[in-house]
Amino acid sequence: MTEQPVIIRFDEVSFGHSDKKPILHEASFSIRRGSKITIMGQNGAGKSTLFNLITGVHKVESGFIHKKSSLSVALAYQVIPREWLDLTLKEYFEKAFKEKVYDIDPRIDMVLDVVHMQAPHDRIVKSFSGGQQARLLLAFALIQDADVLLLDEPTNNLDKAGIAHLTDFLKAYDKTVVVISHDADFLNSFTEGVLYLDIRTQTVEQYVGDYLDVVREISVRIEKENRKNAQFEKQIQANKDKANFFANKGGQMRMVAKRMREKAAEMEEEKVDVRKEDKVIRQFTIPAQDALVGDIITIKEFTMIRNHKPSKRKAAITLRKGEHLQLVGPNGIGKTTLLETIALNKGEGSVVPPHITIGYYRQDFSTLNMDHTVFESLESVMKKPNQEELRKTAASFLIGADLVYTKIAHLSEGQKGLVAFARLVLQRPGLLILDEPTNHINFRHLPVIAKALDAYEGAMILVSHVPEFVAQIRIDQVLNLEK
Repeated sequence: MTEQPVIIRFDEVSFGHSDKKPILHEASFSIRRGSKITIMGQNGAGKSTLFNLITGVHKVESGFIHKKSSLSVALAYQVIPREWLDLTLKEYFEKAFKEKVYDIDPRIDMVLDVVHMQAPHDRIVKSFSGGQQARLLLAFALIQDADVLLLDEPTNNLDKAGIAHLTDFLKAYDKTVVVISHDADFLNSFTEGVLYLDIRTQTVEQYVGDYLDVVREISVRIEKENRKNAQFEKQIQANKDKANFFANKGGQMRMVAKRMREKAAEMEEEKVDVRKEDKVIRQFTIPAQDALVGDIITIKEFTMIRNHKPSKRKAAITLRKGEHLQLVGPNGIGKTTLLETIALNKGEGSVVPPHITIGYYRQDFSTLNMDHTVFESLESVMKKPNQEELRKTAASFLIGADLVYTKIAHLSEGQKGLVAFARLVLQRPGLLILDEPTNHINFRHLPVIAKALDAYEGAMILVSHVPEFVAQIRIDQVLNLEK
């Protein structure tokens, strides 16, 4: 098989936001036509920034990005821009083109069919569920029929059927695809190579192979380098001990001691600079509101949505202290709508006593004020401001001094998720509502989060399409909106 030509090449590219530390430093790599590439890296390493450099939204500080002439690139964002949520479906897709497209209606129907959706073109974008919006994000990129497809966390909010359909589509897709995702099984099904962003060195490592092969290769390399460093450490300490011994002898022995110290210093420099794996958030608990007695929430009725038409359904759900409820059903059935009415405590079919504090983790992070700094966001949910507690909690979610005064809008989606969890810890809710809390979160953090939710002693309502995550959490009741 003839090797395909390079269509995108980064040549010693450096980039950094003005209010943050550098993201890329002299990064070099290439992408070939028709390849299926995964981008890996810690939350905040700059994966989404890399996409914005490819599309030209960000300009390089130094180095060059070479793109094949007339190359077209389409980006499927992680979330629909907030200012687009009030658009009709037709207006939304018109945003994909710089010039007016007169035959856009049949194109819309075609891409909606590809992502397994049907909807009237005058429906408002914000009325779609999180899972449906995830499909719209993909359709937005597909309608452009570009040479390169960039997908940023495309499985977020998708149910099992949606992920299976997307996987089959990407396997059959004959154009270039570059994907950011934390879903290992999804990535491994089509990945041919990996670009790894090293958050410490701000460089990009390029690997060939499927996703799991590359992960194993990286792990073996790190283990080997750690063993080599352990041997160096042992020899360095032995030289330091000898140096101290000879230095105390005086006379000519001091020269021997000096040589020993120089040898130890040389060995320090020879140690391999091992790339650290992603840091994991610390174990945490979400404290429940004090004095929780009686019914915390009662759900007697909810709205189910089918074929874009709402209909009322009866329910008989009551949650008390320590009881956990899971809402299930396919994308678009009305799960997020129900959670929102409960969180706002204005739905006629559900009742939450007014003294109950509600902690709400929204999948789109709309409970966060994007103009707030992290410090302001965390302080706003505390009943009594306590700077020491705030900083300690933030640090446990990998939000250090370098991030605490950063605006929420400038954080990666994964970092926003960690801020949202830190807010829940400081808020001490009596009712915890979680809408797809695994979205955007590094998979290494998920067992820690699942353990905290499992131990939560207030009432909890959970929506998640990740069965491996839900399996780690105690669920007392299940409400299937479809049935």
